[in-house]
Amino acid sequence: MATVVFADPPPVVEDWLEQRRALGQDRFDEVWEGVYHVVPGPDGAHGRVDHQLHLLLGPRARAAGLYGSGQLNIGVADDYRVPDGAFLRSARAARYNPTAAIVVEIVSPDDETRRKFDFYFRSDVEELLIVDPRARTVEWFARGDEGFEPAAGSVLLGVSAEDLAAELDWPD
Repeated sequence: MATVVFADPPPVVEDWLEQRRALGQDRFDEVWEGVYHVVPGPDGAHGRVDHQLHLLLGPRARAAGLYGSGQLNIGVADDYRVPDGAFLRSARAARYNPTAAIVVEIVSPDDETRRKFDFYFRSDVEELLIVDPRARTVEWFARGDEGFEPAAGSVLLGVSAEDLAAELDWPD
């Protein structure tokens, strides 16, 4: 179910959003061109795959001179997305990162992963990794002339989607 509030949100909504911030429940929330997206936290299958991806891809990223990260903001204050992970070309810590070499998205039920492709392309992300724990699929995408195009794997990390899928211990 989606809810959109046009104009300034009423005080009750502002209070609710402030309560989410105070409790740390807003970690995955995003702002899409000024529109606030409330995103629930991930489930256990998501978390298990996320942990494995850090372990499996971290050494490859270090060898490629990339810096791994968990959730972070890609974009600017009024237009950003929060991928599940990223690999950056710089170790500089920033509240809002303009881009990433690789963005990692783990599919959750009813999430907006595939709606983020155009944003990541406009943000000059080089590669996009989509992992779906329920379908047990790994998909890589690389920059094309006008958008992301399916790729057999990561040129930056030297791993194929097929090999990465075989290395994952998929949740039940």
